[in-house]
Amino acid sequence: MRRIVVGVDGGPNSLQALRRAVEEARSRGALVESVLAWTAPGGELVDRRSPSPHLRQLWTADAQERLRTAWDEALGGPPADLAVRLTVARGPAGWVLVAIADREDDLLVVGSGCRGLLRRALHTSVSRYCVARAGCPVLAVPPSRLARQLRSPRVVVPSTP
Repeated sequence: MRRIVVGVDGGPNSLQALRRAVEEARSRGALVESVLAWTAPGGELVDRRSPSPHLRQLWTADAQERLRTAWDEALGGPPADLAVRLTVARGPAGWVLVAIADREDDLLVVGSGCRGLLRRALHTSVSRYCVARAGCPVLAVPPSRLARQLRSPRVVVPSTP
């Protein structure tokens, strides 16, 4: 069965990508594999220096809950008419998504955000990473019009009587 692999982090852009992945899966008769990648709070170096299996279990459970919540927020839960797989994996998001979407006939769906210059300079774009490295087609879903409007800085000046 063909797969639509979609990156989810719970943000508005990933919820938009999740909705689009469901549309694509319906039109192609494909399975939707939603993937939430996570890293240890405080960084992997801190976790390697003092590993705690109990904390790792808690972080994994938290990631699973965030993925279920994303489905609920985006679509009211996974659709009953589609085959759906919820996957939680540890590692940087781009790397995890490219590793999971490893078949030529997969479609990888990611949200592409409207980020400021400083944020772009400091953080690698997951969508750009995936487009550059994936061995399958990548669909970068732009943010919704509402998300773009909410991120646009606005100055409100009170009117004078």
